[in-house]
This record gives sequence, C-alpha cells and structure tokens, in this order.
Amino acid sequence: MKHIILGAGGAISKVLVNELTLNNEKIKLAARHTKTISEIESIKTDLLNFNEVNDVIEEFSTVYLVAGLKYDINTWREQWPKIMRNTVEACGAKNAKLIFFDNVYSYGKVDGVMNEETPLNPCSKKGEVRAKLIEYLNSEIKNKNITAMIARAADFYGPYTERVSAISIGVLDKLLKGKKPQWFCNANVKHSFTYTGDCGKALYMLSKSESNFNQTWHMPTASPAETGEELIKIAAQKLNAKANYAVLKKWMFTLLGIFNSLLKELDEMMYQFQYDYIFDSSKFEKHFNFTPTTYEKGIEETIKSMKGMQ
Repeated sequence: MKHIILGAGGAISKVLVNELTLNNEKIKLAARHTKTISEIESIKTDLLNFNEVNDVIEEFSTVYLVAGLKYDINTWREQWPKIMRNTVEACGAKNAKLIFFDNVYSYGKVDGVMNEETPLNPCSKKGEVRAKLIEYLNSEIKNKNITAMIARAADFYGPYTERVSAISIGVLDKLLKGKKPQWFCNANVKHSFTYTGDCGKALYMLSKSESNFNQTWHMPTASPAETGEELIKIAAQKLNAKANYAVLKKWMFTLLGIFNSLLKELDEMMYQFQYDYIFDSSKFEKHFNFTPTTYEKGIEETIKSMKGMQ
C-alpha cells in the first residue's frame, strides 16, 4: 500500500513523512511546488485540476489531504470546495482511502470542551467554509462513495511550525531574539495546542486499520490545557529568559487590519484567544493507549527545531 500526501510541504506533511519513513512505508508526495527528498517519489500536482489529482492517486492507496491555502477568505471560498471535490472523486474512483486533516474552525466558539461530538456551529467566514467541506465529506461517506476519516487538531506547535504557530511566532522566536514575547487577546484563558510530532504518529496509526475510517478523530493533545501566561513561563524557563510579555488586544487586529491583509484575516479568528479553547483527544488516547507529548517536552523540542534552522 502506498501513502500519498496531497498538499505536501507543510508542517504536518513533514512529520508524517518522518513517521512513514521510520516505518519503511512507500510514500508519494504531491504538491504544486515539490522539493526533492531522497528516495521519495514527488509529483508536481495542482489540486485544483481533477485530472492531475486523479493521475497522482493510485488504486487502494491511503491518501492524506493536508493542504494549506493562502490565509484569505476569498481564496478559501473558491479553492477549498474544488480541492475537496477533486480529492473525493479521485479517491472514490481508485478505491483509495482518504484522511482529511482538519482544524477546529467549523466548531465556532465552544463553551466547554471540544470533542468529536461537538456540533458544527461556525462563527467565522473561514469556519463556514470548513463546515461545508465537512458536511460534503460526511455526505459522501454516508452514501458510501468513499472510505474516509476526519483527523482534527487544535492549533499547532512543534517542529516545522516556525511560521504558523502562536507559540513559535509570538513566544519562542521573540525569546530567541532577546525580545519580549507576545500573546493574543488574553493570556489568562486556557488554550490547547497540538504537538506536530504527535500528529505524525497519530495519522500513521489511524491509517493502519480500516475500522478507524468513516469517523472523526481528534489528534492527541496534552491535557489540561494551559493559559498563554503558563506557556510563556515554560518557554522562558527553557531559555533562561524573563517571562515578561505583551498582549496584543483584539482592537489592535481590527484597527491594523485596515492596513494589513493578514491581520484583517486573523481578526475574525481572535475569539479563539478571547475565551477558553479546550480540545479533548481522549477518544484517540484511550483507543491507542497513547500519551500526548507534554507542553514542557513539546516546547523544548520546538526550541531545538527552531535553533537548528537559524
């Protein structure tokens, strides 16, 4: 069986490749911009083109859709439905099993704990896009057009997240440069983060049995969730630095978003840092007897990864 990664190149693709390689699995990478990795097949693929997606997927393979698009609502609305439809139709035609790597945007603001039974109730434009993808995929599963699963994670941290994680960007990068760390909105509410290395292990473990498909799994995530302040203290202790920090308030994103397109796109997602954001992965942990990486260990490994890239 071959493992085919669509949208290869991001943090989750890299940790998944590491895990698949450790287990001597056959791997094919497919992305618009490919990089040569020793002894791994890599195919330039436009996920918006059905024929190219169909050509790269092989019979009875396991396909991972881990693509990351430009952080822009118009791009998401236009491209995500096409990518999902192309992937589902190609996998269905080739009897390939699909693992869709998802985030929590479709849940919206949740009062309490997020688990696999949490209803989709998006409160953002990007969340609405993600919810439609999930509804479509679940409909295709229900109609037996595809064998698939949804693997959902909280916000990331860990190796390869130097450009995509609030911990890496706002805390570790600042501390490594001798600057004051920053947090979003409120450093005193709890916020779960999923360690990328655990995602690589979990995706591979889930792929090994067909009984794991046609359902949703939360990626293993350390519990209890920590506050931003607690995470900053852990990071500062690891780097022998002061834990003094600044908080970027919600109004700052709204105001600066007038002049900065990325901050404008982030503005609608700041509810995730204004209130508790608690992610429950007990289903996976109990099923596989798996203990997620602690925040202390995860931050330590993230620092090592970031130092190695300097």
